[in-house]
Amino acid sequence: MEKKFRITVEGKQYIVAVEDITTGGTQGIYPEPGSMNIAPQPAAPVPTAPAPAASASPAAAAAGPGDEVAPLGGVVQTVHVSVGQVVNEGDKLISLEAMKMVTHVVAQRGGKVTSIAVKPGDPVDAGQVLLSIG
Repeated sequence: MEKKFRITVEGKQYIVAVEDITTGGTQGIYPEPGSMNIAPQPAAPVPTAPAPAASASPAAAAAGPGDEVAPLGGVVQTVHVSVGQVVNEGDKLISLEAMKMVTHVVAQRGGKVTSIAVKPGDPVDAGQVLLSIG
């Protein structure tokens, strides 16, 4: 079975003939409705994954009071504070880069920076502890 189509390439129109060369030539370009039914297959057993091993990575640590966490995954661009520095609520602490956009992590409360868990260039996950304010 042959069908003719008009196509436009770079502003020029062409008429092309397309021939269906499937077996017997009876099948059209599109299958008949309902002809694609597939018999249900028995469900294959799903392998269970081994329990993840406990790790000491910063991402695995649960955030506590005074911990500032990454709002999204990305790469630490700049750490604007140092250990022992006193910060106020709203002060810029760390800049993260994700998908060519920079997000600033700001202090949720005032206090003294007691620890910093990341450095510029470190990849971080959403929810990972970045630093602690005491």
